[in-house]
Amino acid sequence: MLTEFLMLVNGERVSARSGRTYQSLNPATGEPWSVLPDADEADVDRAVQAADAAFRDAAWTKLTATARGKLLRRLGDLIAEHAGELAELETRDNGKLIRETRGQLAYLPEFFHYTAGLADKLEGGTLPIDKADMFAFTVPQPLGVVAAIVPWNSPLYLTAIKLAPALAAGNTMVIKPSEHASASILRMAELVAQAGFPAGVVNVVTGYGAGAGAALTRHPLVRRVAFTGGPATARHVVRATADNFAKLSLELGGKSANIVFGDADLEGAVNGAVAGIYAASGQSCVAGSRLLVQDAIYDRFVAALTERMKRIAIGDPIDPASDMGPMATEQQLGVVETMVARAREQGVTVLAGGKRPDRAGWFYEPTLLECASDTLDIVQNEVFGPVAALLRFRDEAEAVALANGTEYALAAGIWTRDLARGHRMARDVHAGIVWVNTYRAVSAMAPIGGYGASGYGREGGIHSVLDYTEPKTVWVNLSEQPMGDPFVMR
Repeated sequence: MLTEFLMLVNGERVSARSGRTYQSLNPATGEPWSVLPDADEADVDRAVQAADAAFRDAAWTKLTATARGKLLRRLGDLIAEHAGELAELETRDNGKLIRETRGQLAYLPEFFHYTAGLADKLEGGTLPIDKADMFAFTVPQPLGVVAAIVPWNSPLYLTAIKLAPALAAGNTMVIKPSEHASASILRMAELVAQAGFPAGVVNVVTGYGAGAGAALTRHPLVRRVAFTGGPATARHVVRATADNFAKLSLELGGKSANIVFGDADLEGAVNGAVAGIYAASGQSCVAGSRLLVQDAIYDRFVAALTERMKRIAIGDPIDPASDMGPMATEQQLGVVETMVARAREQGVTVLAGGKRPDRAGWFYEPTLLECASDTLDIVQNEVFGPVAALLRFRDEAEAVALANGTEYALAAGIWTRDLARGHRMARDVHAGIVWVNTYRAVSAMAPIGGYGASGYGREGGIHSVLDYTEPKTVWVNLSEQPMGDPFVMR
């Protein structure tokens, strides 16, 4: 018996008006486990109209910023109360380890609590206008309807870093999750209503990108689009927003360098490499998929890493004993296999993994490829799977050149005991996020985002709420005299 989920529009659980549905598959088995509405342009329009009406309704617009913050804090508390249920839904839907989803859900309320505190800290300012009879000031204003397009790898986390600041600023939202992982977001949307947000402030439509996603990003009432996904889809989003002039933030792919110097703590660096590329089965935008290792430590590092890889337990993601789960989709498994096969043709040496394990489901072994050149496809292009490309470097200058040698610039890791070197590398490596002697650390207070093919804009941190506002400038004439010549600009 498949679990049925419905969309949330204007506070009501609804089916697609066409009646069409689709099935979501469990990556651990490849079998269907749920059925969801397949929204089209009419469904998207209904959701956007509901969000626009809510944005104009006094039930939302007349709330003080402090009141909005209290609702966000209540939502964070409800997520904490339902963390176990939400974690299991996400694991079943996208194959992420239950250990990781539970960990994410344990911390996720912090994003809402932190942002709740920012809701009434958005301040304008007075302007030192050069006209003695005028007073002018600025006020941050919400934009209106925000569209959030969320991928399948970390749906709740990637929704939270959009939803919390958008609501704190006073906007309303329509969320379009990936068709491969919608269940946990639909359940969280019910908690939004339970927290006390007015109907229509948060809406969720499900369906495919070419239908529901495209209709949402080009809708004339959408004022901002927050997108996380791949560069190819992002180009469609950019073109769609050319029609409605919506503001846009893009958090895209990565080919992040994890750089190990000869003076690094070996155990820590090995654990950092495992965390960077094999955690989440490599299905992370910040995955440290390029391992750059200095000559002085190269052989010892490779021996220690391959030995550690042997102890990675591939298994059912719902089992807390598993270290690595499956690819989230069969299509993504095919992408990984094709890219590794191409790398073999180009002469890479497979030091570990490189194939599917002998079990049902969309699993792939943790894989380490020794690469002789940084121009290989496997070094330049995102795999989004548990595949690390390994390269040597001689000195700091070569490490920087290799690290900056792709079109991506999202994240990087640096492993060294030399504090000055760590700071130099953090300065010189092109990346929006740099970790020194750690990897995959996140915080509600820390901005996330990249440059180049990794996108633009930032999510998280104190400025994230302001990114969902526009400054309004107000002029007040202080003079008691009538306004002068109307044909002369003041």
